Amino acid sequence: MIEDILQESGAALAYGVVGIGLMALGYLVVELTTPGSLGRQIWTDRNRGAALILAAKLLGVGAIVTTAIAASEDDLAAGVLSTVVYGVLGILLTLVAFYLLDLLTPGRLGATVVDAAELHPSCWVVAATDLGTAAIVAAAIS
Repeated sequence: MIEDILQESGAALAYGVVGIGLMALGYLVVELTTPGSLGRQIWTDRNRGAALILAAKLLGVGAIVTTAIAASEDDLAAGVLSTVVYGVLGILLTLVAFYLLDLLTPGRLGATVVDAAELHPSCWVVAATDLGTAAIVAAAIS
């Protein structure tokens, strides 16, 4: 029993580190696709658009990681590797979806979602695109 607890704790730690790392990568993607400092915009300027975009990205990455963990077999190394691969793939696909949406809409989408004094409607579209893309990746995993 104690051996099982230690083994499962190690697995939880490994998956937790991977999940946090992938969410950090998701944060960096939002930072790169929006002008200015994301941290300053959210925590200092209280920019709701930037916060909504980041929240959707983090929820999407979390859903992909959770699905990858749930679908993994008993082999911890293979499970962690597949979680990393699916997580990075999901982040890349949300990035592609963002740039495709940017091509289809007027102006610079990254600037539009963070420059508005009020929450711009495009923020909801970007958030839905992120969550929808993450749901597609998560469904493909299981």
